[in-house]
Amino acid sequence: MNRSAVHVMIVDDEVLIREGLRRIVGGFAGVEVVAVCSGGAALSEAREHRPDVVLLDVRMPDRDGLTVLADLRSLPEPPVVAMLTTFDADEHLSAALRGGAAGFLLKDTAPEQLEYLLQELVAGGSVISPRVTRTVVDGFLRAENEVPVADGTAAPRDGALLEDLTAREREVLVLLAEGLSNAEIARRLFIGTTTVKDHVSTLLGKLGVTNRVQAAVRAHQLRLVR
Repeated sequence: MNRSAVHVMIVDDEVLIREGLRRIVGGFAGVEVVAVCSGGAALSEAREHRPDVVLLDVRMPDRDGLTVLADLRSLPEPPVVAMLTTFDADEHLSAALRGGAAGFLLKDTAPEQLEYLLQELVAGGSVISPRVTRTVVDGFLRAENEVPVADGTAAPRDGALLEDLTAREREVLVLLAEGLSNAEIARRLFIGTTTVKDHVSTLLGKLGVTNRVQAAVRAHQLRLVR
C-alpha cells in the first residue's frame, strides 16, 4: 500500500457501480483505491484501511448512506466523505450536509471532472456538482432557519454580516453559491486560484460556517443569490 498516495474508499450497494468507480478513480494520478464495499461493511473497512476520502452512496438498502456517514464521522480520525447520488433532487442531501458531508457528487459526473473534484476534497475543500446545488440549498433552508456552527450557536444575521463582507468576498460568495469550483471562480473573476482559496477561507470564518456548501446556503439566506 502506497501511503504517499491519496487513499480512497468507495461505498455503494451496486457491484457494477463500485467496480466501475474503482477502475475510474484508481486510474487517477496519485490515488489508490484501498477498499470497495457495501454500506454494511463500511465502518469495518474504514477502520482497517483508514482512507483519506470516502465516496459514499446516499441510498443503500443494507445500511443507508446517512447512517454510514454518521459512523464514519464518529471515527477518531474521520475521512473526508463525499456523497454519491443518481438524482439531482434527493431529499437526503440536506441531511447529509448537516451530518458533516464535505461534498455531493452525481454518479454521472464525467471522469475528468471527478478527478478535479477529488483533488478539491483532498485539499480540504468542499465540492458540489452544480446540478445539485439548488437541491441542497432548498432542502437545507426548509429544515434550518440558521446555519449551525461548530459550537452550536447561530451565524450572524443579515445586516451586520453583509457590511462585514468586502465587494470581492461578495462576488466570490455568489459564484460559490452557484456551484462553481475555485478554479472556475478564478477564471470568472480573473484572479488566481490561491487568491480564491484565501477568500473562501475568510468567508467561512465571517459566515460562521464550516464548509463551502454551508456558505452557499448562507448566501441564499442573505439574499445574495435568487
